[in-house]
Amino acid sequence: MDLFEKAAQDDALSRAPLAERMRPRSLAELQGQEHLTGEGHLLRKAIESDRIPSIIFWGPPGTGKTTLARVVAASTGSHFHAVSAVLSGVKELREAVAEADERWRMNRKRTILFVDEIHRFNKGQQDALLPHVEKGTITLLGATTENPSFEVNAALLSRMRVVTLRGLEEHELKALLERALSDPRGLPGVQAEDAALTFIAQSAAGDARRALTALEVAAAHAAGKPIDKKAAEEALQTKTLLYDKGGEEHYNVVSAFIKSMRASDPDAAVYWMARMLEAGEDPRFILRRMVIFASEDVGNAEPRGLQVAVAALHAFELMGLPEGTLPLTQAVTFLAMAPKSNTALTTYANAREAITRHGPLPVPLHLRNAPTKLMKSLGYGGGYQYPHDFEGHYAPGNHLPDGLRTERFFHPSDSGEEKAVKERLAHLRAQKAPTEPGEDG
Repeated sequence: MDLFEKAAQDDALSRAPLAERMRPRSLAELQGQEHLTGEGHLLRKAIESDRIPSIIFWGPPGTGKTTLARVVAASTGSHFHAVSAVLSGVKELREAVAEADERWRMNRKRTILFVDEIHRFNKGQQDALLPHVEKGTITLLGATTENPSFEVNAALLSRMRVVTLRGLEEHELKALLERALSDPRGLPGVQAEDAALTFIAQSAAGDARRALTALEVAAAHAAGKPIDKKAAEEALQTKTLLYDKGGEEHYNVVSAFIKSMRASDPDAAVYWMARMLEAGEDPRFILRRMVIFASEDVGNAEPRGLQVAVAALHAFELMGLPEGTLPLTQAVTFLAMAPKSNTALTTYANAREAITRHGPLPVPLHLRNAPTKLMKSLGYGGGYQYPHDFEGHYAPGNHLPDGLRTERFFHPSDSGEEKAVKERLAHLRAQKAPTEPGEDG
């Protein structure tokens, strides 16, 4: 590169958006993704050993997929050739492969072909890459926000590693913003209040590009003054909601959310959930609370509640935001409208109280395992009745330790499907065999 080319490149960079100017150039500059770039992890080991496999980077927007591809190329001295799956056809891919082959033959320089939005490639385009990935003519790095299991054909997928990127944490985004204010490539000389940086980091939903863009817009809005929270709100077109994730209002809103579901009020439950999401709460926190609620407050009155809550958690991991608000809303309205029972909570509490009161009572002999003749001679397993040998697959008997045989921990409610459980349990308990004199269990 001559002086004129270098000057032109520097000028182009100076006019680029802040997110592009602050794009990390090495692993040391990266924020987040420690599970990939930390000591001993996949990407760092691959770079250090100079053995880069073909990889699909799968993750939400602004998490560093393109950046990681560029860092891999720079760190291994490879030629970086980027194409867009939206704009490139088979002809462009064949030309890129031919150039890569020539580059290797003439200079022994490897080529990393980076395909942005690889999920948009059709089967023909993906098939065109397959033999060259297999031969090693190119190292293919793809980026996608969609699940590659559904969007990339099996033959190509089997020859690539899929690595998952996560949204950046609030503290990681804040560190990124602080660096942008001190780095010569960023906004040197611009000052910002801590509250403004915190607000941007919370509002960016794990997206580094969105955070940096907001900071740049906020700096322009501040017009030479320190960036305050109002300028940050203007940049994001979002007002601060009273919701401190570490303070009292956090717990107030969470409490209102749970109590609204418990009271079978779907309107209020959705409102409080939306309050948390719009204030920057991690959706996984809300989903975990819903999974807990499904057992603690719904239970067997509607057994599908737990399935719906767990499915919503998996769906969110697949979809991310903003689409992930749909399974959250579906789950919260289902749980709010489900019949309620706290039997799971009270049953465990009853059993725990008995353990605390009586200590570790011995297992009755007829319930003990008897793998040896000695154990059998000592009475282990003696008298055990196998339920499947009896009509209705039920054998009346005692299965609690001595001293607890009259205890009843499980008291089903009359709510929802649990009412049928209560009726069946009453029928079974009525058939309980009386304790025989001298019986050990």
